[in-house]
Amino acid sequence: MDLYKQAGVDIDAGNEAAKRYAGLAKATLRPEVLAAIGGFASGFALDLARFPEPVLVSGTDGVGTKLKLAIAAGRHDTIGIDCVAMCVNDILTVGAEPLFFLDYLAVGKLDVGVAEAVVSGVAEGCRQAGAALVGGETAEMPGMYADGEYDLAGFAVGCVNRRDMVDGSAVREGDVLLGLASNGVHSNGYSLVRKLVAEHGLRLSDPFPGEGASVAEVLLRPTRIYVKSVLRLLREGVRVSAMAHITGGGMVDNLPRVLPEGCEAQVRRGSWPMQPVFQWLIAASGLSFEEAARIWNLGIGYVVVLPEAEAARAAELLRAEGEAVYDIGRIARGARGVRFME
Repeated sequence: MDLYKQAGVDIDAGNEAAKRYAGLAKATLRPEVLAAIGGFASGFALDLARFPEPVLVSGTDGVGTKLKLAIAAGRHDTIGIDCVAMCVNDILTVGAEPLFFLDYLAVGKLDVGVAEAVVSGVAEGCRQAGAALVGGETAEMPGMYADGEYDLAGFAVGCVNRRDMVDGSAVREGDVLLGLASNGVHSNGYSLVRKLVAEHGLRLSDPFPGEGASVAEVLLRPTRIYVKSVLRLLREGVRVSAMAHITGGGMVDNLPRVLPEGCEAQVRRGSWPMQPVFQWLIAASGLSFEEAARIWNLGIGYVVVLPEAEAARAAELLRAEGEAVYDIGRIARGARGVRFME
């Protein structure tokens, strides 16, 4: 074992990390989970009384180069929330309830404390989403990553009854676009964010312009998880035509993914408050609003498309769950895409 450790892999550290993960995961477990974390596989007994027409929905994602900021700042306890959010918000768009989650953490050399902090964020994200953290993998791979660096990805599985799936086929002219506020940059566009921060000489400890918090605090705010708010909307019987998670590609590329042919999303600029971080990014980059809206979420992290008759009730329910909700536009006839209106 000493020879393996000399090669860069510490089995004892891996076992210690696994023990700590088990304690973190315990708080996320649901009654359907049949096996505790630590085995070769986990079982999940689907409740067929709740899901008589079950459709399993899966999604996988990572955190991207936001990880480099977390590593540089030495803040590892929220990046796991981002990883969970990127997966569960995606599967939520079809109306699926996240059931369980698995993570993959890859390191060059395992630091048990850092790994525990990362997985604590994953567990917190699962708690927010109501999903069980049933397992994962920590891979120690000497030579693959520079000292102190790591990568993080995740995989979520959810379920929805076939009759309750939200697939965009119900979208009609006149439908309302309700935008749910983001928590900042979330987990996309960080390659450009980091470039701009470096070019303008901002250090992670510096105050972020207009924000009243440090650069690290602003840029590491974890991605919002919309699961519980949106699931309440669906369980209350609100008719939802389509939903979009505003991630890489921004509103420009993500809204059209859930629209049928012949439907254009007309989005009113200025119909929601744009956080100072986006105002600075647009000014620092010299991008137009439309160009920036294809990179960052610009303050709207999730969009619900629904009939106008449902909009007021939906907004009320979402606000009761703590969401900031804005009427940002309408569906009109036109080529499938997004048009920004004054």
